[in-house]
Amino acid sequence: MENSWLKIALTLDGKGGAQALDADHQLTADDQPCWVHLDYTRDESEQWLQRQHIPAAVVDALLAAETRPRATEVAGGLLVYLRGVNLHPGARPEDMIALRLWISDGRIISSQKRTLLSLQEVEGALARGHGPKTLAALVAEVVDQLIWRMEDVIANIEDEVEACAEHLDETPGAALTSQLGQLRRRAITLRRYLAPQREALGRLQGDDLLGREDALVVREAMERLQRLLEDLDAAREHATLLQEEVFSVQNEAINDRMYLLAMISALFMPLGFLTGLFGINVGGLPGTENDAAFWWFVAAMVAVAVGVLLWMRKRRWL
Repeated sequence: MENSWLKIALTLDGKGGAQALDADHQLTADDQPCWVHLDYTRDESEQWLQRQHIPAAVVDALLAAETRPRATEVAGGLLVYLRGVNLHPGARPEDMIALRLWISDGRIISSQKRTLLSLQEVEGALARGHGPKTLAALVAEVVDQLIWRMEDVIANIEDEVEACAEHLDETPGAALTSQLGQLRRRAITLRRYLAPQREALGRLQGDDLLGREDALVVREAMERLQRLLEDLDAAREHATLLQEEVFSVQNEAINDRMYLLAMISALFMPLGFLTGLFGINVGGLPGTENDAAFWWFVAAMVAVAVGVLLWMRKRRWL
């Protein structure tokens, strides 16, 4: 579109195609079914909504900066908040993009800030003449596209967790702990929006807006979303268990080192006592006049060390 605030403006021809809708067109009940998609961050979008005499509650809902997935009746229409994964290059998929839709009187008005590939796919299908033929089918297609694009993201999280599991025996270090923690945070962020989105789809499926076939499409998408939630929970719990195992391996390694140091200290403790005792500069020390006394002393310390080692072995400390 030429207007940066007006992303999509189409009228559906009922055959899978669409024609462009002029931005200055005043929507009426006699118009063909239309779809208008806005950038809610632009002032022009609010001005356009007001010119169309859209109820104030709907305007506020379409321009809301913070949303959570839900579906509810507003001003005689159905307001649907959805989320889609961010698949733009360099973006984090869990940084989900919010989509707002209001369906009423033969029109769909939607808004967002960042572009969703799912909407571009639907718009492209309409341009080729192979898109949805009704507004209900358009909503169902958008929902279907949103859920399909989530599958690869969650599958990638599962694959990364499995890769961490394979590397556990090789490199159970801080880097692996950090990676597992990051995967858990990604899973938590995704689930934060996907769980309420399933409830929103359930509400949408039961609405009179959708026909039988479109309701089946939404139902299928909802079931896929439920499976994705289960996969996400499984991946998160797997990452949690792996992280605990990494901590266990690291603690065991630390304990082994501390135990070795303790044994070495115990071995040298009597030797340190003897060297300290015979190192004092006072008269009366035995062997000061004997040239072989040093070697006798060394032999005695070796005997003490061997005795301590045998005692530790007997008590199974070594």
